[in-house]
Amino acid sequence: MSICFNPIGFVRTKLSDEEVRNKPHDELEADIEILSEYVEGLEAIDGFSHLLVFFYLNKVTAEQRKLLKTKPRSVVRYGLTVEELPLVGVFSLDAPHRPNPIGLTAVKLVWRKDRILRVKGLDALNETPVLDLKPYSPARKIDKFEVPDWYKNVISKVKAKGHDIIDF
Repeated sequence: MSICFNPIGFVRTKLSDEEVRNKPHDELEADIEILSEYVEGLEAIDGFSHLLVFFYLNKVTAEQRKLLKTKPRSVVRYGLTVEELPLVGVFSLDAPHRPNPIGLTAVKLVWRKDRILRVKGLDALNETPVLDLKPYSPARKIDKFEVPDWYKNVISKVKAKGHDIIDF
């Protein structure tokens, strides 16, 4: 079976790939430039405070797509070493290395000007193809959720290093 997607737009950021990978997500600002043929689809999006952005991780290599186990390396920015991290399946992580390199991030919509959406919290690299946008609505909110023990353990190690907020 073959599945094909066409981008509806592209991420535009002045940050380097390294800066995007290493900064906390809530500090990242970027523009999503929607292709002109899809501008009509933006009608009435302005009132939403947050959006879900689906994107294609175009810089993930074929070799990286074969990895089914990895470590949550993004927490290294909080002072942990790779050796301290558990090896887990890619479906347990928000890691870019996965069989289908599709990214999903909830972002704050800062403003819209015609076909440009300024967003905050988008952990996508410059020129990343955007596949779809959906509004974040009350129906998507989950108040009570659980995480596994390995996840709680990583969070407690990060907190022991003096960090309160973690995204991985």
